[in-house]
Amino acid sequence: MQAAAAAAALGFLLLLLAGASAGDEAREAEAVRALLARLLGPGPAAAFSVSVQRSLAAESGLDTYRLSGGGGAPVRVLGSTGVAAAAGLHRYLRDFCGCHVAWSGSQLHLPQPLPAVPDELTEATPNRYRYYQNGCTHSYSFGGGTGPAGTEIDWMTERINLALAWTARKLVSSQVYLALGLTQLEIDEYFAGPAFLAWERMGNLHTWGGPLPHSWHLKQLYLQHRILDRMRSFGMIPVLPAFAGHVPKAITRVFPQVNVTQMGSWGHFNCSYSCSFLLAPEDPLFPVVGSLFLRELTKEFGTDHVYGADTFNEMQPPSSEPSYLATATAAVYQAMVAVDPDAVWLLQGWLFQHQPQFWGPPQVEAVLRAVPRGRLLVLDLFAESQPVYVRTASFQGQPFIWCMLHNFGGNHGLFGALEAVNRGPAAARLFPNSTMVGTGMAPEGIGQNEVVYALMAELGWRKGPVADLGAWVTSFAARRYGVSHEGTEAAWRLLLRSVYNCSGEACNGHNRSPLVRRPSLQMVTTVWYNRSDVFEAWRLLLTATPTLATSPSFRYDLVDLTRQAVQELVSLYYEEVRTAYLNKELVPLLRAAGILAYELLPSLDNILASDSHFLLGSWLAQARAAAVSEAEAHFYEQNSRYQLTLWGPEGNILDYANKQLAGLVADYYTPRWRLFLETLVDSLVRGIPFQQHQFETHALQLGQTFALSTRRYPSHPQGDTVDLAKKLFLKYYPRWVAGSL
Repeated sequence: MQAAAAAAALGFLLLLLAGASAGDEAREAEAVRALLARLLGPGPAAAFSVSVQRSLAAESGLDTYRLSGGGGAPVRVLGSTGVAAAAGLHRYLRDFCGCHVAWSGSQLHLPQPLPAVPDELTEATPNRYRYYQNGCTHSYSFGGGTGPAGTEIDWMTERINLALAWTARKLVSSQVYLALGLTQLEIDEYFAGPAFLAWERMGNLHTWGGPLPHSWHLKQLYLQHRILDRMRSFGMIPVLPAFAGHVPKAITRVFPQVNVTQMGSWGHFNCSYSCSFLLAPEDPLFPVVGSLFLRELTKEFGTDHVYGADTFNEMQPPSSEPSYLATATAAVYQAMVAVDPDAVWLLQGWLFQHQPQFWGPPQVEAVLRAVPRGRLLVLDLFAESQPVYVRTASFQGQPFIWCMLHNFGGNHGLFGALEAVNRGPAAARLFPNSTMVGTGMAPEGIGQNEVVYALMAELGWRKGPVADLGAWVTSFAARRYGVSHEGTEAAWRLLLRSVYNCSGEACNGHNRSPLVRRPSLQMVTTVWYNRSDVFEAWRLLLTATPTLATSPSFRYDLVDLTRQAVQELVSLYYEEVRTAYLNKELVPLLRAAGILAYELLPSLDNILASDSHFLLGSWLAQARAAAVSEAEAHFYEQNSRYQLTLWGPEGNILDYANKQLAGLVADYYTPRWRLFLETLVDSLVRGIPFQQHQFETHALQLGQTFALSTRRYPSHPQGDTVDLAKKLFLKYYPRWVAGSL
């Protein structure tokens, strides 16, 4: 019975959204041709013939592509949608030409003539959806929350057909609240700053980092139209925001009898910035606000009928009664369908994973059954580590997307659970009465660990796991650098079995290295892998410098792996510091502290400064780019600085969004480490206990000084990556091998 109901629900969803994503075949084909020209240049792009025909997927309704030609004739790419054709194009570039497209850069050296497709190749995805983004991705990735640029959408074409599009939401919200009688001042006081908008949307925060300038809303409006135009031109399905129930406190001034509940605090913030107000689902104002918001939104941006809303994300509901939870859920959905009868609600399933002690079977069932089957599309957000579908009977028959979260806060640090990622989607598809309808990439922050996303992109089109990950990562290395090299391929196999083979409780996606944490004597330095593999991979990658030194991807990876090696060294020298302090040995303490603070960290900043992807100046320039005045630029930069470090005014979510950027290492992490180490030395010399609380008070002051600073940082790389990496290697690798760090 459940299987039949699930099948019916899935059939409805597929039918509904297949029609919603139909669009114009000619426009989508032209979008892929333009993509080709951007990737390859107009000349090489002319060797490809691109067309889009919906009939290619007439039977299954699933994205399908067909490849043929080449070998002196044009390479013919046919897709059932624009994104299907783009996926076919990327498949040809990857498997026939040995090319690679990534955030850090692309390797697109085409063989001449273009290789022939031996037999006509037709491929259909087993997944209706290939989803992208997390509710936090905009805030952690796009210069303080601005939204994806055109190059990011080009990257998406290989990998996804369903993605969040929440830019300019605040402008629509502002219009709604003005129409309801709130003043502009009340609205401005409610909205969070640009680097923190994700959490205001989910009801976790308000006010902090704000107010938003008027120019912000206008630029966001323009950007959202550009994003939607580009996404829809490929046949992607943008997910627009919907009203989840959170309202400004000022609504009680306009409607004194309104029924609202003040929620609890979140993220170590007090109620000045947290404790949001939730409109009661049974209050007559709820459908008014919800429908008005969606009506204004769709009038401005059109719709593809999928909407995202998260009422209780990391927020404990006011009641655990199933009847309340069902009513609250139904209210959100009813406000959607009152405006769009074809609405499908995209819900992040993170709430069920984040607070499992609250979300027992009755509570989960109340939410999932409050929306008709097939009209709630659930993201199993952290399925590679803690899947929810297995304990909710495949989300009670609601369709779900198996997602890889992978990264929290946009942290740097080599990390992945590739074995679990490789097996996960196939296992979910085979789960009894499975309602899985897609795969997804849901990182909180992008631009790191590109091998993880390369694998996930392929899995979106695979019917089963990669048979041999060792062979897969070997070919990945060859494509990435454009040439097979024994050293690089061996290095990547070592990384696969170490940093990219996380399992168990360690796989929470956070970089917990002491390097990027406020120091204490209790920091954990254990890792799930053998550090020897990281150092040996470092050595092997360096053996390829005579051959690959001009490859941008190789130089990026050399910086990243050197950065990881230094991260490991910081942990090891910290252990020496702690041991020497606890044993009251001043000379070893001085030696290890001096190396860590005055040699290792400055050297790390130098190697990071040699690549544009690891520059604080570039990160802050991206935030400042949204400004129309120097005052606004400083405001956006300050938002970004806070998010990278203290997160809140008092270090409320300290170092959560940690990154290793040149400038950030020099002016934030290094002064803090020096303060810690100097305090330890002073404590030992004077024979008094180390006072952690006193140190944290001074460390917070350092953090606030950095966050409020106006110092400008270079946005262009300085120094030679290869030379700097070799110097670091020659200095520290022999010590590691000899055990004499």
